[in-house]
Amino acid sequence: MPTYRYESKNAAGKVTTGVLSAPNLGAAATMLRQRGEVILSLAPGEDRSKKSGLVNLSLSFGPSNKDVLNFTSQLAVMIRAGISIRSAIEGICEQTENPKFKVILTQIKKDVESGKNFSDALTRYPKVFSPLYINMVKASELSGGFSRMLDKIAGYLGQQIETVSMVRGAMIYPGIIGGLAVCVTVFLLTWVLPRFLIIFKGKEAALPAPTKMLMALSSFMVNYWYVLIAAVVAGIWGFILMLRTDWGRLWWDKSKLTVPLFKKMFRALYISRGLHTMGQLINAGVPMLDTIAITAEISGNTLYKRMWKAVYGAVKQGKKISLPLQKSPLLPRAVVQMISAGEESGKLGEVLDEVSDFYSKELRNVIKTVTSMIEPLMIVLMGSVVGFIAMSIILPIFKLSSIVK
Repeated sequence: MPTYRYESKNAAGKVTTGVLSAPNLGAAATMLRQRGEVILSLAPGEDRSKKSGLVNLSLSFGPSNKDVLNFTSQLAVMIRAGISIRSAIEGICEQTENPKFKVILTQIKKDVESGKNFSDALTRYPKVFSPLYINMVKASELSGGFSRMLDKIAGYLGQQIETVSMVRGAMIYPGIIGGLAVCVTVFLLTWVLPRFLIIFKGKEAALPAPTKMLMALSSFMVNYWYVLIAAVVAGIWGFILMLRTDWGRLWWDKSKLTVPLFKKMFRALYISRGLHTMGQLINAGVPMLDTIAITAEISGNTLYKRMWKAVYGAVKQGKKISLPLQKSPLLPRAVVQMISAGEESGKLGEVLDEVSDFYSKELRNVIKTVTSMIEPLMIVLMGSVVGFIAMSIILPIFKLSSIVK
């Protein structure tokens, strides 16, 4: 059972420290309150892996989304248990394994101790805590319900991590299969085919065109492999540099929405992410213009970012959200109609949550479909490449044998 270190004060004002065992952090806090003690600090006990000198490989990296999610979930539990935010951050900081995140939490604790609001302390680290995170915290500070808001943020972060993981998983699979296909092809052209070329030496005029092409390609790869490697590295580097330009990013974002096999998946991803973010911010009480601006920034696609910026401009002029969306082909008409109905009824946040849930389920189904379709396509592709190479080797053998006869 996990252990927790605590510092508490009894009715007589005596401060005590110790360690207790409990199923979770909330249960530990309940046990202390049942004793009639006021909790000053409560944190998980030291991990045995640290005592044994084991080092986590993630220590050398900056804070990840999972680090932020764990911090938010633990902070919500501690605040709900009645622990002060300063003590809660200190307790979480002590058991955080990522050294860079530990430094950040230490600074946030110092800022809170100096009298800053928690949301203001988070603004120091915009790359770790997103505008959505900071604005939802700020809204809860004004309206109350801090722990409930942290639970909502944790739920949002968890869903976003799960969604990104699913999409990456769907993209990694074809990448692995494609990489294997390239390795097999290179092996055949540089190792297998040259050994057959000895048979055809001096008979090049009688060879079919596919065999001549493969012979030339094999000879180039064997003799000028360094040129090929340099070309591949230059191509990858050039593609990365292109994505850093505005026109390159726009082209890539358009491509993701036009490639037949993947366009439905990315479309569902961007709609689900945008509407879910917008719904969470509206329900948290964030001002509408700030909500739309944040939604545009986290959209993840240049085209959707432009769409939400157009909505921002229209709302700033006093127009409804649904008006500019009606002119955009990026959202289905049914979604725009539901947004319009939500505006009319005053339940826009609830409507957006329902629509985003629908598209989250749609995204899961699309990913399953894409993954199931990629497997046979890649098998056919690999079979075609290997079959073409085998045919180019076997055909001249039959042709030469018929000439001899």
